[in-house]
Amino acid sequence: MSSVQLTKATRQFVGMNHPAVDAVDLRVEHGEFLVLVGPSGCGKSTMLRMIAGLESVDSGSISIGDRDVTDLAPKDRNIAMVFQSYALYPHMTVAENIGFNLKINNVDKAEIKQRVEETARMLDLSDLLERKPAKLSGGQRQRVAMGRAIVRKPEVFLMDEPLSNLDAKLRVQTRTQVAELQRQLGITTIYVTHDQVEAMTMGHRIAVLKDGILQQVAAPQELFSKPVNLFVAGFIGSPAMNLIESVPTNGSASFAGASVAVNGSPAKVIVGVRPEGLDVASEGQAGIVEFVEELGSDSFVHCTLDTPNKERIIARAPGLSRIASGSRISLRAKPGSLHAFDAVSGLRVSA
Repeated sequence: MSSVQLTKATRQFVGMNHPAVDAVDLRVEHGEFLVLVGPSGCGKSTMLRMIAGLESVDSGSISIGDRDVTDLAPKDRNIAMVFQSYALYPHMTVAENIGFNLKINNVDKAEIKQRVEETARMLDLSDLLERKPAKLSGGQRQRVAMGRAIVRKPEVFLMDEPLSNLDAKLRVQTRTQVAELQRQLGITTIYVTHDQVEAMTMGHRIAVLKDGILQQVAAPQELFSKPVNLFVAGFIGSPAMNLIESVPTNGSASFAGASVAVNGSPAKVIVGVRPEGLDVASEGQAGIVEFVEELGSDSFVHCTLDTPNKERIIARAPGLSRIASGSRISLRAKPGSLHAFDAVSGLRVSA
């Protein structure tokens, strides 16, 4: 069973005030597709490199299956890594690039040919095996890089932002192919990205990092609907969750005609509501429209509220709604759409 287990795994770089990866406890089950997300510099690529053996572990341990690999060299971990850069050999054909690792490990030529052809069929590269990288598109090069990993039949795939060099349309197509391929192969996969759409659509679970500390690990829908703290609430979702200060009364906090029960007795809370949780209504929380993003099927209305703090929030309205910049509107929160977080600790206090 090729699960991956990190136990209090820590990596501290010289000159840094805090660890790049700080005592992370994380288990990735056999066959799972786990996505690591977080802002730049949060430690997600460092964690991936620790699993690969490219970064040392200062304390804690890492296991793959039933083996402790903390001190093993990368070549002894039976993992395959796909990087942001394709890193293909320009003088080799597609077939030679895919089969190169097998060749240097003295695998029989007939077996190399068979495994390369099987991998090429899987990645729709069969007609390109004799081409060299210069004659391939970006998406084709990335599939060759993936093929080079797949052909080795590793226990674990590690992918570090593999689609970030592709244009928007090709990313949508390729991420679907990557997710489907992982389901077919059933290989444990840890995938680093800064793209929330990739994370929400590809992963079985998502792990959110901030400053090297694991904030929450959950299925995409749970992460979206029950963020454990203010950071996760503001990070997951595009556009981000609206966050408004509120003082709870009688055990609940209110905003725009809706309320949410609050656990404990915090003096002040931050109420969160996603853009899709707000409706443009005839009455409710008043505000002024600053500008409108028209996306065809949806419109995102950016408003400044008539509140003492003049909060800026975003509401989602139907496409082509013809809401004009500078106009006054009223917003109403849908029942059950509010979240509450302690203003001091940032932890979720929604009942």
